[in-house]
Amino acid sequence: MIVKPFKAVRPSKERAQQVAALPYDVMNSEEAREMVADNPYSFLHVDKAEINLPKDVDLYDDRVYAKARENMERFLEEGTFIRDAAPHFYIYRLIMGDVVQTGIVGAASVEDYLENRIKKHEFTREAKEQDRIRHVDACNANTGPIFLTHPANEALSALVDRWVQERPEYDFTAEDGVQHTVWVIRDAKDNAAIEKAFQGIEALYIADGHHRAASAVKVGQMRRREQPNFDGSEEFNFFLSVIFPADQLKIMDYNRLIKDLNGLTKEAFLEALGENFDVSLWTQEGPCRPTQKHSFGLYLPGQWYLLKAKPDIVKDPDPLACLDVTILSQYVIDPILDIKDQRTSERIDFVGGIRGLSELEKRVDGDGWAAALALFPTAIEDLMKIADSNRVMPPKSTWFEPKLRSGLFIHELE
Repeated sequence: MIVKPFKAVRPSKERAQQVAALPYDVMNSEEAREMVADNPYSFLHVDKAEINLPKDVDLYDDRVYAKARENMERFLEEGTFIRDAAPHFYIYRLIMGDVVQTGIVGAASVEDYLENRIKKHEFTREAKEQDRIRHVDACNANTGPIFLTHPANEALSALVDRWVQERPEYDFTAEDGVQHTVWVIRDAKDNAAIEKAFQGIEALYIADGHHRAASAVKVGQMRRREQPNFDGSEEFNFFLSVIFPADQLKIMDYNRLIKDLNGLTKEAFLEALGENFDVSLWTQEGPCRPTQKHSFGLYLPGQWYLLKAKPDIVKDPDPLACLDVTILSQYVIDPILDIKDQRTSERIDFVGGIRGLSELEKRVDGDGWAAALALFPTAIEDLMKIADSNRVMPPKSTWFEPKLRSGLFIHELE
């Protein structure tokens, strides 16, 4: 793998906590406006620049991308951002409760992505890609990091373990209680050692950020066409990544809400489920949270049920066929509920596990949804096996926490 150090644009020490923002795609424009109401330094002013324009301006209006570029340049001019004079790798640690994940920030290779050495497990949507392509192109920079992972590597772990004993560049706890700590690797020999260690890794896997990755690569290809004499060393041949060992990652459940039962009564729906699942009333206190693969919590108004997949539908050794999200799609969502395309249907919604199962109860009991399905989290090993086989998971299979903050590192394309 080719991963190289780069000259980051990043916040000054004094502004890092105010700049750091959740990814642009985990909130809508109105929520973003509320988040930045008292914070002129939030990176959302770059990542979701429509918040600085009248509300009737379309999200994909040219003015949105121009405003993003204008805001980023203003942050540089006023000193909110600084630009490193030399290329570095960076270390980024996130702590959420008992979850500690420490990754290396570097510039991953467009060529490795195109040659499928950076492996994917999700389809992307054209509209979302086009938005980020225009954003990256206008800003002349990768503004949001792609979250990559790899099997544990002793050489990288040893370097990271040594550097995290040093004084960090940033260290703050965000409003959601997640601690964010950053180190700048200023030693040239260690930067070279990290680059060499990555060369010994056969593959990287996208954990989160498929749209950002695809968009970054397509902008790189655009720049290649514009500069046909490129030699491969130009910054547009690389994109911003944070790379973590797989054994440190936390995947949470990614649950489903169902708008209607496809004309079935509750009794008929439960009877249909019984063909492939053992269905039992949940009598324990609190929501039914699955504790093992191939079991599901079902919430109908006022009542939880436990579903356990019957042995006949889980005997296939194929890792994709055995995913809980696949089983749910193949035996419930498609045949019983007649939801054929989960990526576009308005009859299904997805709720990340960070919101808790009480969010499912709230949406069913208070917001008019007919049912909710709680899942056991997908294993990182399954994600990697499926990516290795060049296949994709069903939509919304994984929810990673904690979320990387945007704005702590920017990778300029020129």
